[in-house]
Amino acid sequence: MSSALEQLIGGTAKVLSEKELAEKLELGRPLRVKLGVDPTAPDIHLGHTVAIEKLRQFQELGHTAVLIIGDFTATVGDPTGRSAARPPITREEVLANAETYTTQAFKILNPEKTEVVYNGDWFNSMTYDQVLKLNARVTLQQMLQREDFKSRLAEGKEVRLHEIQYPIMQGWDSVVVKADVEIGGTDQLFNILVGRDLQKEEGMAQQVVMLMPLLEGLDGVKKMSKSSFNYVGVSEPAPEMVNKLMSVSDDLMDKYYLMLLGTSRDESLHPRDAKLELARQITARYHDEAAAADAVKKWLDRSKGDQGSGATEVTLADFPTELTVLSLASNAFQIGFNLKKSNGELKKQSIQPGAIQLNGEKLTDPNAAVSVKAGDILRLSKKHTVKFG
Repeated sequence: MSSALEQLIGGTAKVLSEKELAEKLELGRPLRVKLGVDPTAPDIHLGHTVAIEKLRQFQELGHTAVLIIGDFTATVGDPTGRSAARPPITREEVLANAETYTTQAFKILNPEKTEVVYNGDWFNSMTYDQVLKLNARVTLQQMLQREDFKSRLAEGKEVRLHEIQYPIMQGWDSVVVKADVEIGGTDQLFNILVGRDLQKEEGMAQQVVMLMPLLEGLDGVKKMSKSSFNYVGVSEPAPEMVNKLMSVSDDLMDKYYLMLLGTSRDESLHPRDAKLELARQITARYHDEAAAADAVKKWLDRSKGDQGSGATEVTLADFPTELTVLSLASNAFQIGFNLKKSNGELKKQSIQPGAIQLNGEKLTDPNAAVSVKAGDILRLSKKHTVKFG
């Protein structure tokens, strides 16, 4: 497998097919890689950027990024995953949203190397005769294979005829822009396959389907969305971005590294430091390095301040130079509060439950080596906290 192919399929949920993509990469020309967006809202969050990040990877490898602004399709509304028709939105609202959307997208993409097109340019000029001929290329049975349509019909809910047009329009976009690859979320498989079918009917090479996983939100459970209040907006202030990203679990941190930065965390770093680096890199992408560094510093200062409220001062020189989590906790209880705790008691009641926290990071492995420095805050229990001087 070539390094380019390996990089491009990294982090994807499904590629149809890897063999086709490998063949296209051997064509010796820049591929046209399509990503369609319907700007139904002015702001985007990190969940939206997963596909844009993949488009950037293609762009950095010398391929053409084709960003389709669905100024026409947005007025119809993508029915994917919907239990009812989307409320209508005017073209004026879409165009206003598109302006801020593209500004935010260009924090990831190189605007000088991105082809931005509006599908209203071709749909608004189509005659009714052309619309009928396009519709004649698909069957009602095909459209009703969509799970969301089938579910609504089974539940006695209405499916509006204009909603059935959406996959056809998205597919026709691929024909018009001559897409070699289309990127979308896993919920876009049906729509992208329609594009392959229409391209085949036009005698064109069919586009590769590249599906990106849906990004879990900060809760690690639901898909990132504003309605679930588990999102990080790309236009949020830098300190707020860092605060939110520092709340994610270690498992989710690894997914964020892969899906949002296209890399993996430095395993030599402590998990908290790796998370800080994730927050810094993501924040720098949407602000700048200085703003990101300042936001990280503020988080660290606030974390130490919160943890250190009412802390007992201890002298670092009173502790052994080589420490494990167990010996650190034992010495801190003894030196700070004149409390002698047995190893068994510390393991069972303090370390394993996650009560021992260094600068806000839980220390749950009693045998792990640990180092402390002046200014660090060690929380031993709700009533016992020490600050190293």
